[in-house]
Amino acid sequence: MLLVNNPGSWGAIYTPLEHAPWWGWTPTDIIFPFFLFIVGVTTVLSRDARRARGESDGAIMRQTARRALTIIGLGLLMTGFPYHQFYVHLGSAIFDSRTIPLDLSHWRVTGVLQRIGVCYLLGALLTMRTTVRQQIWIASVLLVGYWLASTLIPVPGHGMGALLLSDPGASLASWIDRAVIGPNHMWIGGGGIWDPEGIFSTIPATATVVLGSLAGRWIASPTPLLERLTGLFAVGALGMMTGLVWAWSFPIGKNLWTSSYVIFTAGMACVGIATCAWLIDVKGWRGWTKPFIPFGINPIVAFVASGFLSRFIYTLVRVPRNGAMVSVQSALYDSAFAPWFTDPRDASLLFALVYVAVFYAGLRLMHSRGIIVKV
Repeated sequence: MLLVNNPGSWGAIYTPLEHAPWWGWTPTDIIFPFFLFIVGVTTVLSRDARRARGESDGAIMRQTARRALTIIGLGLLMTGFPYHQFYVHLGSAIFDSRTIPLDLSHWRVTGVLQRIGVCYLLGALLTMRTTVRQQIWIASVLLVGYWLASTLIPVPGHGMGALLLSDPGASLASWIDRAVIGPNHMWIGGGGIWDPEGIFSTIPATATVVLGSLAGRWIASPTPLLERLTGLFAVGALGMMTGLVWAWSFPIGKNLWTSSYVIFTAGMACVGIATCAWLIDVKGWRGWTKPFIPFGINPIVAFVASGFLSRFIYTLVRVPRNGAMVSVQSALYDSAFAPWFTDPRDASLLFALVYVAVFYAGLRLMHSRGIIVKV
């Protein structure tokens, strides 16, 4: 997400690094569901390890709730930041700060971290003491129920839901979000009309975590490794095909987190996990994983820190350039990146890669010193 969230120019981005406009998917659109799927996998593995150490389910759930609330709190902090805007006049060395009043009436309630925290908590509750069969039923009810509700329930003031899915402001999910959250507390990019991390679409997002938990139980089973990997490949392929078929009546799309999108991306996640496990545990090819370890150990640190830094350099701090006050990001991009490329997309991508490299250096330093920030 660091790569796709921090381009040099939002007007010059290669298509794979953009979200799909409404329906469909790009590589960028599979990152979030993959993360939630892994949340489900690791929830099961961590829970089993803690139970083996003699910890009670009550203690595990209390710790889970604390983590979930912390993640939600960090998300709210990020959506409410910044509260100040700084102008740095380099020539005269004058540092001026102008306070922007904190306006709770326009604080976005939803967000990426909020969704992660809520889905993590709900997924843990739904899978704590349920069997595999029960979890399959839970995921099925969540996905089929969301599909039927989205397509059959009439949306007040608009009509039948199935006829409105392509209208961002007329879907049942959008209507519920506006009614419960209010336009002023929704994603600004949706104009207060719709929110990609809204309340109603959290239902199928929770199903993503439950499906990840099912995969985690299979991965942790005593079944021989090759049989487990074959099973993941097979189920993953079946999930992808099911998602594509389901898309005929409920299109694949991250913005509404459609049921077909959940099944399709869960299938891709299973295939991805099986492929990585085959390369690492069967073929013994582990060297290629080393660059990813620092990010994997402190993922929340990377996301939160990059979010705050991007707000500083894109919005908060401004410097003089060519007679105008511009953001630090704009000054850096226009002077150090854009002049070197004829295609602005190349310059924009290089800026994003440098941004990722800066964080990689910091996370690698933390990893080398054994620093792990547990949320």
